[in-house]
Amino acid sequence: MSKILIIEDEESIADLEKDYLELSGFEVVTENNGSVGLERALQEEYDLFILDLMLPGVDGFEICKQIREVKNTPILMVSAKKDDIDKIRGLGLGADDYITKPFSPSELVARVKAHLSRYERLIGSTVVKNDVIEIRGLKIDRTARRVFVNGEEKIFTSKEFDVLAFLAANPNRVFSKEELFRKVWDMESIGEIATVTVHIKKIREKIEFNTQKPQYIETIWGVGYRFKM
Repeated sequence: MSKILIIEDEESIADLEKDYLELSGFEVVTENNGSVGLERALQEEYDLFILDLMLPGVDGFEICKQIREVKNTPILMVSAKKDDIDKIRGLGLGADDYITKPFSPSELVARVKAHLSRYERLIGSTVVKNDVIEIRGLKIDRTARRVFVNGEEKIFTSKEFDVLAFLAANPNRVFSKEELFRKVWDMESIGEIATVTVHIKKIREKIEFNTQKPQYIETIWGVGYRFKM
């Protein structure tokens, strides 16, 4: 599911855009402050950005400029300004499209779909997609060896990542501590069972909202651990 960030200070417009996009199958996040929106755009992963020009904090032009310095993600600018100079400036900063208010929600959805399709074709022809596992806000990028929880990156040691990735790649299957040690460490588990327990504890501290009631890695008492899908 493609994820879209809308940065729009008029809440009624943002809500309308969000509703129509979600009805079309997109995951949508909204921000009404330019400074906060810019921070999210730079730190989190999205498939497309929709920017209003006039925003509190940081305006849409500056947000577009900073996004484009580090990302090739499609950017749609939305504004009540009809002057060609604003369109030229926005497109010159790297925006992919410029929509003038008022516009029909169906037009917005159509343009979003067109730009996402074009971008996917572009990256699909040049870049091999990463091997990613995503479930309930947890994102495990097995190619880049990175983990995100609700968009925030968590730092893992090499073996912590290996344990999490292995369990997530084999969901709903129970593994004993001996099996995990053998599979991940590639060693027999003589005298090393505690190593697995310690790593599971550290992983839970990083990915679970409540470590006493884990939603990802479940303990099956007397048997081992299971990654819940």
